Amino acid sequence: MNFRTAVAVLSLFFLSTLVKAQYTMHKMISVGYTYQNQSFGELGGKLLFLKNDDVIYRLGGSALMGVADSKFAIMPKLQADVLLNFAKNVDFYHSYYFLMGAEGTNKYIAPKIGVTLFGMLDLTGGYAFPIGDARLNGKEMKGLNINFTLNIPTVFIHDMFK
Repeated sequence: MNFRTAVAVLSLFFLSTLVKAQYTMHKMISVGYTYQNQSFGELGGKLLFLKNDDVIYRLGGSALMGVADSKFAIMPKLQADVLLNFAKNVDFYHSYYFLMGAEGTNKYIAPKIGVTLFGMLDLTGGYAFPIGDARLNGKEMKGLNINFTLNIPTVFIHDMFK
């Protein structure tokens, strides 16, 4: 119940900011690594929303896959990020952004901060708070949360195979 409430509040917040103006949307495939008391591989997709390149919003969903307590496990993950860079007069547009956001699974919720290069290569860290007494194969999912993610725009993939 708490997880659904948190996801609903986060979604409402980010979607309400999108209705103010016309935003451009880009689709991305995400592949990465997540450390949350265990090592997990991540595979999913994200939607990137932008009006200009100072503030960018991302919503995503993915699957965390790994071994917990000697058993293979898969956790669904939802995330919402805001990318910020207000630098003016930069030579190569905006090459880096500060990132803040949150991610949630059916086992934990983790606020996070970090940095992203071109909005494509993310390095984030945060702290995960367990949802109730939820465990993954007997292992508690709380504590330090580290993510390394590569976001590949689908336009790039389409152009590569033309």
